[in-house]
Amino acid sequence: MAVSARRGAPLSPEEIYSTALRLVEEGGVDALSMRKLAAALDVNPMSLYHHVENKTALIAQICRTMAGRLELPVQTGESWQERLRRLAHAYRRLVSTYPSLWTYIHTHPEVVATHEGGLWDVLFPIMAEAGVPEEERTRTADVLHGFVTGLILTEQQGHIGRDDPEEVARTFETAIDMIIRGLPHR
Repeated sequence: MAVSARRGAPLSPEEIYSTALRLVEEGGVDALSMRKLAAALDVNPMSLYHHVENKTALIAQICRTMAGRLELPVQTGESWQERLRRLAHAYRRLVSTYPSLWTYIHTHPEVVATHEGGLWDVLFPIMAEAGVPEEERTRTADVLHGFVTGLILTEQQGHIGRDDPEEVARTFETAIDMIIRGLPHR
């Protein structure tokens, strides 16, 4: 790994992705450029290409690693209902932490087109425990994700609880209660 003459320390992929994510959240995906990223890292722009092919590949990678930033509930003897509730809240916190990247992911689904890792690794066992038949889990996961995503988008647009955070929180809890009550009937 080459050491930049300007910074005096090796550049790591994690440092590149973390800095790119910060820049995306500050100005949006469209505002990110390899030159801006290089300046933020105090390296020559060409140094980045030793680690990432181009901006498209960089964006795809930070989208994939976003799932790794989700604070996933671990199985601690809690009921599937409580784990599902905690997962929904963790997902909502992630969205509020990274709204620009989250919006990008949901307008460019091709960047994260699998049901593997992160959220899915926790959601699928919860659905199994709730009694969702194996052949229905992917479809059910997509519906649950769409439901929660739509609710969060509605919150972000100010259509729920306008300037009343308590009303927004109550609405989210209502949605989670509806999911928990309905999931075993799937």
